[in-house]
Amino acid sequence: MKVTVQTLDAQGSGEIELNDAVFGVEPRADILHRVVTWQLEKRRGTARGARERSDVARTGKKFGRQKGGGTARHGDRRAPIFIGGGKAHGPRVRDFNPSLNKKIRALGLKMALSSKASAGQLIVLDSLDVTEAKTKAVREQLAKLSLGKTALVIDGDALNVGFAQASSNLRQIDLLPAVGANVYDILKHETLVLTRAAVEKLEARFNG
Repeated sequence: MKVTVQTLDAQGSGEIELNDAVFGVEPRADILHRVVTWQLEKRRGTARGARERSDVARTGKKFGRQKGGGTARHGDRRAPIFIGGGKAHGPRVRDFNPSLNKKIRALGLKMALSSKASAGQLIVLDSLDVTEAKTKAVREQLAKLSLGKTALVIDGDALNVGFAQASSNLRQIDLLPAVGANVYDILKHETLVLTRAAVEKLEARFNG
């Protein structure tokens, strides 16, 4: 699959051949759903479990007689109504660390990249080099590329410092290195923007 490479000023800069094994895979909703669900579950933090009645180290001895004391008929001090007692219906520790086969995760990323390519929502840039690391200048350049409402920009090994600083105030632009490319962020944004370096890294990631 051949794609036109552009500069930040939306000028042509040759073509690039995209590997069909990475950018030409037929997307499947069930695979993408599994990977996105796995990603979001991995983000969840485990709640700190509260000590319930059976977890509190207090005496179980009946502290008062059953009748005649003028108080309720309590059995021990572990009851939730007492200070130091167990918490009733408190948070419990739950496991939010699901597993997903590496092959499924890799396939999901290929399908996410392919879905953007097939939908015409993939833009390949020569580089992210900017002459002036100013937000206004970068905004004017990106406006020529027709990125839509939101765009995910993926660079090579390291982020272009000037572009990262200039685009940090643009709410519709998110920037990631190639190693951070993931299914959820790709599908979340309307347009996917890759640099030449990002394309090389992503293809090498699956071929390595």
